Amino acid sequence: MSATFTPPASSAAEAKRDRIAICLSGGGYRASLFHLGALRRLHEMGILAKATWISSVSGGSILAGHLSDCMVKSGMTKGMAFQNWQTEVADPFRRFTSRDMRTWPFFAHVLWNWIWPTPRVRHLEARYRKWLTKLALRELPATPNFILCATDLSFGVNWEFSRERVGDYQAGYAKGAENWPLARAVTASACFPPLFGPVRVQAKPGDYEKGKYQRSDRARILAKLALSDGGVYDNMGLEPVWEAANYLLVSDCGAPFDFRVGKTPLRRLLRYTSVVTSQTRALRVRKLFDDWNEKEPCKRNSGTYWRLAAGLEEDTQKTFPAAQGYSQQLVDDVLSRVRTDLDAFTEAEKCALENHGYFNADYKIRRWLPQLPVPGTPAAAAPYPQWMDESRVRQALRHSHKRISLTRLLETAFGIGGVK
Repeated sequence: MSATFTPPASSAAEAKRDRIAICLSGGGYRASLFHLGALRRLHEMGILAKATWISSVSGGSILAGHLSDCMVKSGMTKGMAFQNWQTEVADPFRRFTSRDMRTWPFFAHVLWNWIWPTPRVRHLEARYRKWLTKLALRELPATPNFILCATDLSFGVNWEFSRERVGDYQAGYAKGAENWPLARAVTASACFPPLFGPVRVQAKPGDYEKGKYQRSDRARILAKLALSDGGVYDNMGLEPVWEAANYLLVSDCGAPFDFRVGKTPLRRLLRYTSVVTSQTRALRVRKLFDDWNEKEPCKRNSGTYWRLAAGLEEDTQKTFPAAQGYSQQLVDDVLSRVRTDLDAFTEAEKCALENHGYFNADYKIRRWLPQLPVPGTPAAAAPYPQWMDESRVRQALRHSHKRISLTRLLETAFGIGGVK
């Protein structure tokens, strides 16, 4: 994390109370659905209503765009307190993730995308604007402060989209960007390479304020700024809130590191990238736990971290009998292998991922931050109990790791081929 980065200013009211930041990682629809389950439990605990920030990357930003849209439709501007999470939030998002967002933009521009990537990402943005949200950044709720993170490929730093500002500390922050569509922020945050090329920033060099980089070539660089998936720089969305929050709640749905060596030149090239990305995430997680384990009175913050790859182990229930969830074996074999993609997800995939995120968040909050849930929080109960049967989940998700599956295609398109 850069020593020169400064977090968004907090109001005096926020400074007087505990500031909670929720960080949502990338990982395509897999991450969006996992986080949806986790946020359902935080909503039940009364924690979501107290959140100061929601900082997101890629798949997490897709869900953040949906949440902010739901808040505006429900007339919420300060604090997230839905009357019925299932009908107001979960059901509309489940319908959205039944839609394939990537295939048509991919094939529509396949002939020229490698030399002219802009049409494909604009096509993707148009689809997000049509199916996810029509909000402008200025219309985002005041609380929590939604921060959607992308990667500035020119300066190699975290770029943020929020109601308060758009830009990064090197380039500066763009004037007038509050009128940009939220769909553009989602697109930039979730345009994972190489499938989707970078998003060109539509701002003139003179529109930027307070940028640290002031060398003679500043105008030339700013004129060609390009943004890529936020996970390229920080796949957990930590940087905007790390220094400012009293509590950090990190939901990490990044795919576990796969132990294999690429057999083709392209796979070996991707393997190098995977190793670097894995190291970066490991360093950030290690720093998180170092912060939380400090013994000095001046420690920065408290928090907890849950992840896709964690299942329920036998010794967990011995030390914490109330813990629920899927077994570690099922998570290793099936859930942690669900593809990182934006194609249509099946009913089984959606239900299992939501259940998994729900119980991960429940356990980690009650185990490490028992002071956060409001009094009277209901006991954890699976959002979709019919999908807690592990043999059923294993059978239904047996093809979920594949990019292309005829069985899955038939199920999502025609409702046939699935597990009853």
